[in-house]
Amino acid sequence: MAGIRQRDTRQSTLFLDFDGVLHPDEVYRIGERIVLRMDGVSLFEWAGILDGLLLPHPDVQIVLSTSWVRVLGFEVARASLPESLQRRVVGATWYETVPRGWPLLPRYEQIRRNVERHRHVRWLAIDDDGDGWAEEHRENLVLTDPLLGLGVASAQNELREKLAALHR
Repeated sequence: MAGIRQRDTRQSTLFLDFDGVLHPDEVYRIGERIVLRMDGVSLFEWAGILDGLLLPHPDVQIVLSTSWVRVLGFEVARASLPESLQRRVVGATWYETVPRGWPLLPRYEQIRRNVERHRHVRWLAIDDDGDGWAEEHRENLVLTDPLLGLGVASAQNELREKLAALHR
């Protein structure tokens, strides 16, 4: 993972999914192309919203929790983000030596194991998959609608509030 900044477990960390968060989840891989099968929106349509919400929090680092890393590789997934978000990326939940069966684990379990492995103290996840989240960590999740992602005010407000709470 050359060219990324060092992960700092004392800093606030945002585990970021792409599909259903930064654009609708109607995304498919056709050959080497990534296609969004939904009229009226484009890939990473709401990335600028995330960037704006993170502006007051320059210390927040991003860990990619998206399947794009497993399917396309870390560098391609990171490069798909706007430059301002790329600079915040410090790693991914998917890595070369993940345990067998890792892709079958619920997203929550992948994030939880990454939090434990790296000893993150202050963290949030933004994802459209709320399956399997333990009650003790529900407050760490901003759950988005798979088709609306960060394109709706309620998700934006929740993320804004939870980011502010991380820094209190």
